[in-house]
Amino acid sequence: MSEEGFAAEQIDTSRAHPARMYDYYLGGQDNYEVDRVAAERVVELLPDIHMAARENRSFMHRATKTVVGRGIRQIIDVGTGIPTSPNTHEVARSIAPDVRVAYVDNDPIVSTYAGAKLINDGNAAFALGDLRDPKAVLEHPAVCDLIDFEQPAALLLVAILHFIEDAADPAGLIRAMTEPLAPGSCLVISHGTRDLHPPERLAEVGKVYSGSTSTLTLRPREQILSFFEGFDIIDPPGLVQPPFWAPEAPVPDDPMLRGLGFYCAVGVKR
Repeated sequence: MSEEGFAAEQIDTSRAHPARMYDYYLGGQDNYEVDRVAAERVVELLPDIHMAARENRSFMHRATKTVVGRGIRQIIDVGTGIPTSPNTHEVARSIAPDVRVAYVDNDPIVSTYAGAKLINDGNAAFALGDLRDPKAVLEHPAVCDLIDFEQPAALLLVAILHFIEDAADPAGLIRAMTEPLAPGSCLVISHGTRDLHPPERLAEVGKVYSGSTSTLTLRPREQILSFFEGFDIIDPPGLVQPPFWAPEAPVPDDPMLRGLGFYCAVGVKR
């Protein structure tokens, strides 16, 4: 039983869940047959999805190190997904041991793992919440008791916004989440794009996700860039594909890396 009151048998395994599909792309074991079937169909359509997931995860690690290196000591990680070590708090504390991390996800399976893999060593908490209800997320005790909104914080929205449909106003949700943050806070975003793959394949991928618990809304680069309103994007590297965001080693000249369907950036609140 998790802190949120969910037992493992209460988790819905009748439909694929994007977080568990992502775990599969990363080579994880915390997924079900329904997730694997859906994920394999996506792999058929986008053979680079495994690489995209790994590179996106690597971006999250580098971005976390960057914001902590700028002096930030508190992080809100929304859409954290299935715990995959090193997790956000592990990466952050490799730079500064006193970093506090509030994890947020809407999948009860993440909650069942949170105690063992995310919050077992203190200065971390987990909230079962949904980005579509930012007020509830920000007022959740796991967030408001851990995060001091008078001091700069980092908000991580890594590979989550493309599961927010346009009708839910993702830009408005971001504003609601970032309005309470102090100047100097950081916004970390990675987002799937429709710019780099054939439209007919992406349409089929969308059909796969339409049968899951979340629909997929891929967006063009300019729209993703607009999500940083009120923030100065750290440039270089700017808004780029994950392998090219502040790489720690030279990036191989691989056409597949240049074709990965994600954009990512880090912005600093004015």
